[in-house]
Amino acid sequence: MNVVRGGTEGGQPLVLLSGLGTIAPALDFAPLIRELVAYDVIVVERFGYGYSDMSARDRTVENINTELHEALSSLHIGKPYVLAGHSIAGFYTLDYANRYPSEVSAVIGIDPTVPTAELEKGSAAGGGINIIGILSAIGLVRTVVSVAPGEVDPRSDDFTTTELERMRQMTIWNFGNAAVADESARVASNAAALHGVTYPENMPVLHFLASDSVTAFPDWLESHNNQLKSVNRHEIVELKGLHNLHWTQSAAMAQKITQFLQDTDGNGRPEDKEQSF
Repeated sequence: MNVVRGGTEGGQPLVLLSGLGTIAPALDFAPLIRELVAYDVIVVERFGYGYSDMSARDRTVENINTELHEALSSLHIGKPYVLAGHSIAGFYTLDYANRYPSEVSAVIGIDPTVPTAELEKGSAAGGGINIIGILSAIGLVRTVVSVAPGEVDPRSDDFTTTELERMRQMTIWNFGNAAVADESARVASNAAALHGVTYPENMPVLHFLASDSVTAFPDWLESHNNQLKSVNRHEIVELKGLHNLHWTQSAAMAQKITQFLQDTDGNGRPEDKEQSF
């Protein structure tokens, strides 16, 4: 399992976990890492992602978080650390915060997925056949990257030319691999495994929601409010943009993260707070 570290050694440890199918997490988070320069930023590329192995045991929430905990323990980073997750990593931050509460000081969600009843009813597309992997194997992905690289680039001007070139190359290497295909097929069962689970009431939680997601999914904001209503200190901040908020809103996110983490006692702040930018 590959781990990439950035920011400042000795700073507050902040662990970043990517969304489902992110080709190269450490590169995908590059704009946010640059803004979080004061933190000891750790990007854990779980199996199937970045430079990590492309095959792994069953991609259950339990297995993924056991591997994550082993990786973080081997790094001997300071505890407790902040755990931040994008999209489907909202499943993993939720489980991890309950499984290892003494090791997590706060949770940050980047348009995180909430395990709802609707997701529990889902099923693996294609009857369990890895169609995306087949398309990659026959060279379709390589052709798209070669002919129209902009189609796979992040929709952002905050990446360097080198970062974009590396992500294109890694798209050819990683797209449709077995570990990600299995993780995708287990979204429904992983959601079911987290049925009724909420964050510990004393765990500070900050969720950034993308305006596009709030508009596209009528229950998006409500599901996050329901998940966090029992948490003593939480905030929901809506930012303008697409699901991958860290591509375009890294500066605003870093500023809010720092403010939220510094205000550890919550003095003068309402427990349930929603903001839009």
